[in-house]
Amino acid sequence: MVRNLQSGGQLRPVDLARGHGLSTQAVRNYEEAGILPAAGRSDHGYRAYTPLHARALDAFLALVPGHGHRTAASIMRAVNRGAIEEALRLVDESHAQLLDDRRTLRAVESALSDLTRLADQASPTPPGPGGTFIGPLAAELGIRPATLRAWERAGLVRPRRDRVTGYRVYDGADVRDARLAHQLRRGGYPLERIAPLLDRVRTAGGLEPLAATLDDWHGRLSARGRAMLTGAAELDAYLRARG
Repeated sequence: MVRNLQSGGQLRPVDLARGHGLSTQAVRNYEEAGILPAAGRSDHGYRAYTPLHARALDAFLALVPGHGHRTAASIMRAVNRGAIEEALRLVDESHAQLLDDRRTLRAVESALSDLTRLADQASPTPPGPGGTFIGPLAAELGIRPATLRAWERAGLVRPRRDRVTGYRVYDGADVRDARLAHQLRRGGYPLERIAPLLDRVRTAGGLEPLAATLDDWHGRLSARGRAMLTGAAELDAYLRARG
């Protein structure tokens, strides 16, 4: 006889696994990780799952696309030990991160628009083959060299050092980043918001490649938002099933 506090019919591990396109080992791993509540055991030690476990697995698999595997697992572990407030806090943090990513995207679009307009008004002189030094770049931007050094400490620009003199040398990518940071600072963006934006620019390989990926970026953020809605619905269903 299986002793289980959960109500409903009994499911073998293979039943739960097949119903979700998983291996039985994956189901066992999820239980051991606390993602699923503990299964009941027969007198011979065999696991016996219930519809509640199926609900838990539904919720976890729905949470992963929007929140990521680690956060989804943390949410489920919190729910299973009764820490509902902690689970909801984790959900809120993911939504806050998505909102921050949307703000970063808007900042990128605004910055690209500003730089395009700036390029129409004047064509800044590109750095020479060996790059440019901090004084000329600061003069071009109308800022103090100390500001560029502060931006470097914040990770906005990453100039190399001349091996002989030790002076900072800004190549084309560094100058691009400095100009972009300058435009964003003029737009009122704080340094901590500019850093992830410039990481996007570097990852894309420049402004033009980044502009070509904006639609895809929008699509991925929208997909995450929809996935979070689906995850929220399944999580709510699991919470209701737990009573």
